[in-house]
Amino acid sequence: MRPEFEPINDHEAEAAHVPVAQRARLVDWLRLMRLPNVFTALADVAMGFLFVRGSHDPAAGLVAVAAASGCLYTAGMVLNDVFDVEIDRRERPGRPLPSGRIGLSQARALGWVLLAIGVGFGWLAGFVTAGTGTAWLSGVIGTLLAGAVVLYNAWLKHTPLGPLGMGLCRFLNVLLGMSLTSGSADWSSTFGPAHWLVAGGIGLYIVGVTWFARSEAGESRAGPLAAAMAVMTGGIVLLACSGLYRPLALDHTMFALLLAMLAVTVLRRCLAAVLDPSAERVQMAVKHSILSLIWFDAALVAATAPLPYAFAIAALLIPALLLGRWVYST
Repeated sequence: MRPEFEPINDHEAEAAHVPVAQRARLVDWLRLMRLPNVFTALADVAMGFLFVRGSHDPAAGLVAVAAASGCLYTAGMVLNDVFDVEIDRRERPGRPLPSGRIGLSQARALGWVLLAIGVGFGWLAGFVTAGTGTAWLSGVIGTLLAGAVVLYNAWLKHTPLGPLGMGLCRFLNVLLGMSLTSGSADWSSTFGPAHWLVAGGIGLYIVGVTWFARSEAGESRAGPLAAAMAVMTGGIVLLACSGLYRPLALDHTMFALLLAMLAVTVLRRCLAAVLDPSAERVQMAVKHSILSLIWFDAALVAATAPLPYAFAIAALLIPALLLGRWVYST
């Protein structure tokens, strides 16, 4: 099972013909870090921040949690290839590590350094955010997220618990953004039902997507795909229920309809893959589901913060799609 979530594509096929002795290019490093997908992580953490703060103020806190999220996500992508290098030598020899264009020791160092920097930004975020009663909370959540990244890559992803591990990473990423609340020093009162439903909804949605993607490069079965699709739907329902526990800028019915429309675009592709579980259809459904995270994040921001912030979140889809033309997403 790949992290997020595409099999060999044209980029890799082309790279497979590059001589091993060739030095790594910039694009090889960007592919190692899966740069297009980092924008979905940034959308999640920014949504969490805007969900509790309602604006980009304090900007220093938003920048810090975004930097933490980006570093931790790319660290996870790099360490994924480090831990799976023997598998990739058999199945994906054109990738930067198995081809030798990037050395294993270099990649390992990059992954751990990015992980450490991400944790550092997590701790910094709380202390640069004025008015935060629990300045340490973002650091604790960032540290837990780093641990979840390592746990997933080193062990969980090749077990039945793999989808839960990936969902946990996304769940903690949203909580990282939400940790910069202006609440009291009592951490237990920092997160209310709406916070848990949003973070849990994103996490559960990713559990379903990861389950859906487990056999995307080979033959998939309709039954497990349908079950994964149901889990994804459950995650979207949790997002809709969050509106019952906090005031919204949108009417509650409009908020639910907005999420429902987005859900239809995702689940339609998933249903097509259930009816015809070919590798191509499954891959298309998975890629669409991952990128749709940005739309769900934008919808949540539209319901809880001024509309321009929702447009800013949605705009993260542009670099994700443009970079995806040259850099694979898994």
